[in-house]
Parts: sequence; structure tokens; C-alpha cells
Amino acid sequence: MRIAQVAPLGLRIPPKRYGGIERVASYLTEALVCQGHDVTLFARSDAVTRARLIAPDDGASPPDQLGNLWAYYHLMLEQVYRHAEAFDAVHFHTGYRHFPLVRRAPLPHVTTMHWKMDTAELTPLFAEYQEMPLVSVSEAQREPLPRLNWLGTVYHGLPQALYAARYEPGQYLAFLGVLSPRKGAGEALEIARRAGMPLKLAGIVPDKYRDFFEAEVQPHLASPRVEYVGELNDKEKEAFLGNATALLCPIQFAEPFGLVMIEAMACGTPVIAYRRGAASEVVDDGVTGFVVEGLETAVEAVKQVNALNRTTCRQVFEHRFTARRMAEDYVAIYRQLAR
Repeated sequence: MRIAQVAPLGLRIPPKRYGGIERVASYLTEALVCQGHDVTLFARSDAVTRARLIAPDDGASPPDQLGNLWAYYHLMLEQVYRHAEAFDAVHFHTGYRHFPLVRRAPLPHVTTMHWKMDTAELTPLFAEYQEMPLVSVSEAQREPLPRLNWLGTVYHGLPQALYAARYEPGQYLAFLGVLSPRKGAGEALEIARRAGMPLKLAGIVPDKYRDFFEAEVQPHLASPRVEYVGELNDKEKEAFLGNATALLCPIQFAEPFGLVMIEAMACGTPVIAYRRGAASEVVDDGVTGFVVEGLETAVEAVKQVNALNRTTCRQVFEHRFTARRMAEDYVAIYRQLAR
């Protein structure tokens, strides 16, 4: 098939470190190329890809350093329409920016929404654009908005060889993600303390969460049992996750997916997640980790986690959460569009 992928412009494709949406867009693009499709990637000029690249910037400076990303998104949409007849399907990963345009100038398109959609500001927008073809990243994501034009659910996937599994449990618990209240960094500290386990935290601290970090996380770093290792690249992430006893995901909101959970499983590491959002769809309770109701049950899960089979964690990842499977699922949706 002739497929266009339209990526966000805020970070490079793929990102060097943080950037979940950009990672998924990259993994999908490369998997589609591997499967023999004719793929065009609309992304910033520093993208690394085997697809045909069309960029809205001239490469002199990345768009995120120039301040006005909206200008580059307008240019990119113009480029998509300039080449529209060359594609059987156009797949947007850029939110809702294109909705007014595709309503008035239709093309075979689908949009993956990569974040929580039932917020106060987005609910009226999706009520207006109910006809837009959408793909959810979990059943939980679409639950609050059942009347939208959902073409399917496609779980995220990772390249199968991205991480190597480690089959001996480590001696610490891991937390990986934005260090924020929503992601449960404070809860992770308390779970580890009550379970009597060391905790290693990794991830970014955005400016808007700096006060939270300094008040709720930094004081704990004086303990030899708590360590903050900063932001990690893929090689560092493999060791960080693979050497952990378990990954803690005490999320405080209905997260639509949670890429870090399948990253841990790829490394052979079980996940202990709060029962919110897509956690129960991603983690097989009692098999690849535990889906718990809160703090107390998370502490109990830590005590039981070494009984889980880390080989099974890796096998479930290979069966359910590879980029190859993700690409195949999307191609089935692209064929619906082409028909």
C-alpha cells in the first residue's frame, strides 16, 4: 500500500530519549517499510527513517527551537495535500489540527489519538467532529466517547529487538516516566518504603512539575535506598528495567496506554500497576504483573512479584506488543479506508 505517516514536530523522529508519541510513529513507520509498503513520513527534517521523508523545515534549525510550531504544522498540512493523490491512506499522529481541513477537502485518512480525550476542552471538539475516523490505543480510551467514529483499537508495539530480556530478578523497584503526581511518582516512593525495597526513579522533570519534584521527591533522595538516575536512552533503559524486580506504575489518571509497561515486559520485568486506564488491558494480572487497586495491594504485590515468570513476560510481549503486530493491525484499517 501507499501510506503516509504524519508525525508531531515537537521532537525528532525517533526521539533520542523522551517522546512516546514520536516513538510510536517511528516504530510504526519503520515496521511498515519492512513489510514492503511504500511509506512517506511527514516529519521534521532531522528525522531518521527508511521511509521517504517530506519535511516542512529547511533543516537549518529544528522547528521546536524556532518557537512557532503552528506555522510548521500549516506547512506540513499543505505538503500532505500536495501529495494526497499518491496515498491510499494518510495516518495522522498530530491530534486534531487537521480536522477542519479534511472535513472540507476529504482524503482517505485516520487519526490515532495518543492521549486522554474526555477532558473539558476536548469534549465539545469531538462532539463537533464526530465523523472523523479514529483509532484508539486501548478500549479504555474510547469508553467515555463511544459515539465517535472508531475504526478499531490498535495497541502500541516496540521493535522486537529493541530490548533484550534479563531473566534474573533484580534487587530494586523501578519507576520510569514523567516525575509528576499524575504518573504516581509519590506513590511509588511510598510503595517502595512500605515494601522495604530500594527504588530507582528515571525520567524527566518538566518545569511545571519542578515544585512537586523538589517538595515530594527530592527529600527522599537523601536515603541510600532511593536514587534518581535522570532521563535514559534506550540502552540505559534496557539495563534499568531489566535489572529491576518490578516496574511500578501507580498512575493517578485514566492513562490511554502506558508505553513503559510494554518496555518493561520486553525486558522480562513484571509490572505492578494501578487499575486505571488501560492497565488491565496491557498487564495480564498474575502473569506479566499485578493490576492492583491502590497502595496497600501494591505493597502486597511487591511481596509476590518474584513468583512470576520473567520468561513469560518476554513471551507475552513478543506475542502482543511488537511493532510488526502493530503495523499489521494498522494495515487492516488502511485497507478499510482504501475501499
